[in-house]
Amino acid sequence: MLPYDNYDITDMLVYGENTFAFFLGNGMQDAIGGFIWDFQKARFNSAPKLAFAIEMTTGGKKNVIEADEKVLCHPSPLYFDDLRMGEKYDARREIPNWNIAGCDLSDWTPALPVQTDRGECMLCCNKPIVATYELKPISITKEGDGYLYDFGFNCVGLTKLTVKGNYGQHICIDHGDLLIDGKFSQGDLIFGLPSQIGEPKYTQRTEYICHGGEPETYIPTFTYYGFRYAKVTGITEEQATSDLLTYMVMNTDLGDRGNFKCSNEALNKLQDMTRRSTLGNFQHFPNDCPHREKNGWTADAALSAEQTIMNFEPEDNYLMWEKCICRAMDNRGALPGIVPTGGWGFQWGNGPAWDSVLIYLPYFTALLRDDMRCAKEASGAMLRYLQYLRTRLNDKGLLEIGLGDWCPAYPDYETPLVFTDSTISYDLANKAAYLYDRMGKTLEADYCRGFAREMRAAIREHLLEDKESMRFISGRQSVQAMAIFYGLCDSEEEKQKAFSILLDEIHRKDDHMGVGVLGGRVIFRVLCDFGYQDLAVKMITRPDAPSYGMMIADGLTTLAENVYHTCCSLNHHFWGDISALMIEYFAGIRINPEGKGANTVAIAPVFPTDMSFAEAYHNSVKGMITTKWQRRENGEIELSLTLPEALTGEVKAPIGYTVNGASSVKAKSGRFVFIKNNQ
Repeated sequence: MLPYDNYDITDMLVYGENTFAFFLGNGMQDAIGGFIWDFQKARFNSAPKLAFAIEMTTGGKKNVIEADEKVLCHPSPLYFDDLRMGEKYDARREIPNWNIAGCDLSDWTPALPVQTDRGECMLCCNKPIVATYELKPISITKEGDGYLYDFGFNCVGLTKLTVKGNYGQHICIDHGDLLIDGKFSQGDLIFGLPSQIGEPKYTQRTEYICHGGEPETYIPTFTYYGFRYAKVTGITEEQATSDLLTYMVMNTDLGDRGNFKCSNEALNKLQDMTRRSTLGNFQHFPNDCPHREKNGWTADAALSAEQTIMNFEPEDNYLMWEKCICRAMDNRGALPGIVPTGGWGFQWGNGPAWDSVLIYLPYFTALLRDDMRCAKEASGAMLRYLQYLRTRLNDKGLLEIGLGDWCPAYPDYETPLVFTDSTISYDLANKAAYLYDRMGKTLEADYCRGFAREMRAAIREHLLEDKESMRFISGRQSVQAMAIFYGLCDSEEEKQKAFSILLDEIHRKDDHMGVGVLGGRVIFRVLCDFGYQDLAVKMITRPDAPSYGMMIADGLTTLAENVYHTCCSLNHHFWGDISALMIEYFAGIRINPEGKGANTVAIAPVFPTDMSFAEAYHNSVKGMITTKWQRRENGEIELSLTLPEALTGEVKAPIGYTVNGASSVKAKSGRFVFIKNNQ
């Protein structure tokens, strides 16, 4: 696959001589820092190449200028660049006016023609990566041989260096998100060049050699960093000012679609942390973390898809990435754990919970936006994938082939892989059937429903350990929550029994969350559905681990990879469904609740006891929805709702309440009063 961009350059042309200049870097094509994932072995791996075609029509005649041996080239001041490691730039090697007409080209040499890369040419539909805002340091402190800049927030982007330096002055800027004993550390950024090439491992570093004289400014071009702190060496005390570095915060230009706020400041911080993590990790496609890996780990995006669509506008980039996902599928129908890949990720790092991205992206864009582009793109691949899963069934008709409930809150409290694999596969078949129904593909939908029926029957026969109590295998929190959420119970009575097991497990852990990322996406929704929103908030916000509140207590400004201690990555988004919970449950905005179309809505808030108000907005396919509820002194709850006329649905009362005297009423702009049944 060869994505290309299309630009209208008409307004850039001038009468007379025009120059077209290009600055090349390695990017993903030659990312030597990705050796851990075998990117150096990828078939697409090569030195930077240039391809362009400039089409002009003058006097009714079309002319095309293409990249060929007439293009002239010259070494640039950039003498090292890598996506994960950083850049080295020597300003002494700059060529004045190199990119405008009149430049002296006497020592430039013709470019070398090379074979065109293989792959399907495709217009890139991605929204661009932009600098969204700037941060100045909140403190500058002397540390060892350098100066530590603290920007206050863990974000993603680049530092802009502005300095009046001496000729040959060599400035190094290292970027990280961790302090150990108050000192700058990259200890959680475990990747870099192999140790035999040198220590410390080179990662997230900008090196700049000054040309001297006038003030000079440098922003790296072919990398980006995840960081809160920057340590600068090679500068004087006089140069270590707040003007030396500016944090250029960068992400894909996803726009703003929704948000949440309430009286619980811990939840507000978690909403901000989720949005910051989601944006920072969205660089053309959703990445797992912005510093160590920068990989398109599939489960991370699948787990985060719903909240991302509720908060932002990722559909165009999801479509482009869905094209890559489908083309990454091998001839068996298997998917890798990272996309893009050079071949790594088929033997480890995948499986149904990770591969779910193939179907979750089309499902949530269809469900929440009526956008069927991803579904149409994946139409053939979804069926191929389910057919592949059939070849991996064990003798009980179950699956146990991939990664499971990753990053469990208690490492010794793991969820059985056979349960998560089989249950997620059951869910994928149901979601694929929904998508095929919407595309009018009856045979494909019937196949998916058949797969789902068989998988559900096998789960209930072999993994439902005690039908009387509805205890599924191991009875872990994730198991019981997923069984309820994904519809493995036959009746309300069975759900209640399964929920009782879940409650017992939660209390057995002293009301701590005992889930990994798969259970984490559903457990709080299940608690709210059963009227236990107070317990959900307690588990989420408590300051002691495992919890989300632990991240706040540790001073984090983005979501960590783990909920039991702040180690490894301090900027992950796969715990981010907490934001969708807040918008959909605490504020009550639920789009397309019955799968009938994104022009339908349920306004169905729940009311945690210690919350005095909650509000949210979401720009739906038919316009802006806003909700705000607050408690009155008499105990009643008043909801103010703004709803576009083109949206239809109901305002629903949660368990134990009525709304305007009924269990539900027609949704429309206005005010609604919720009263507890025993008031």
